[in-house]
Amino acid sequence: MKMKKFINSPENLTKELLEGFAAAHRDLVTLKPGNMVVNNRLEKASRVTVVTLGGAGHEPALSGFVGEGMLDVSVVGDIFAAPGPITCVDAIKLADRGKGVLFVVLNHAGDMLAGDMAMKLAEKEGLHVAKVVTQEDVSNAPREHSDDRRGLVGCVPTFKIAGAAAAAGGSLEEVAAVARRFANNMATLAVAVRGATHPVTGITLDDPGEDEMEIGVGQHGEGGGGRQPMKSADETAEIMLNVLLDDLSIRAGEKVMLILNGAGATTLMELFIVYRRCEQLLKAKNVAIAANCVGEILTAQEQAGFQMFLARMDDELLRYWNAPCNTPYMKKVGSGTGHSGGTR
Repeated sequence: MKMKKFINSPENLTKELLEGFAAAHRDLVTLKPGNMVVNNRLEKASRVTVVTLGGAGHEPALSGFVGEGMLDVSVVGDIFAAPGPITCVDAIKLADRGKGVLFVVLNHAGDMLAGDMAMKLAEKEGLHVAKVVTQEDVSNAPREHSDDRRGLVGCVPTFKIAGAAAAAGGSLEEVAAVARRFANNMATLAVAVRGATHPVTGITLDDPGEDEMEIGVGQHGEGGGGRQPMKSADETAEIMLNVLLDDLSIRAGEKVMLILNGAGATTLMELFIVYRRCEQLLKAKNVAIAANCVGEILTAQEQAGFQMFLARMDDELLRYWNAPCNTPYMKKVGSGTGHSGGTR
């Protein structure tokens, strides 16, 4: 089937989408050379700053979370591709306000290659930088081999936790420790019924059959070996939630964060039906949802499906989650209310 998209020349896709994004949110962010989306208030910051990298095509992530209380610089690569390490070092230098820089990298081959090289270059130049890797996909490695796990939507709440810890005046070491503690207590599982379409080539990266779904897919719908007949919302929710609870060893009386992230072509109707069942199941297990988010956060074009994210929470992490932030796609006023496709 022919791809139909409102684009111009494919080679200008990333440039034009970033120009449009920056124009639409000019009160919060500025687009700098090298495809760097920068927090407008960065120059006045006197704190640890937060930088990340990643390919375009996953909007609103990652640049949609640049602003006060979250990211300070997002370095954007081409569609589904990591940016170069030299640009990442330039971003770290730009972000550095004298208190150090936290560099958050999702565990994907290209991102890790660029991130590792950027860290080596930054250390050679004597920059004060710490790296945190998000790697929470339970489908492709057990917890004891978490270095092999892919990074999915868990990067976004990590940005929020780290950004709030930085805004509270923590040192780089303290901010990195809080971000790692959160990242080490999170888990994600994704399901797809249709794979992502690359907007330049029109190629669908992976696609279950007409009456099938696949649990355990990657960010672009890459097969995870969990292909099975299509199931109802309640059945799918129960399968996925039980995997996450087991992975984290969540017990009765604990508090969790629950995120349902639409992959790009899944309706809010579907996500809310799944969320409803998750809440019922957690209540029956005496597990409290202390923080949540439902909506499209980290997408992949037309991919149909969703990512279910669970994290163990405590009072400190909840305080950072509920702290104020002001970004294009997540806003909180400090009381735990706000909007990012629905948050608590």
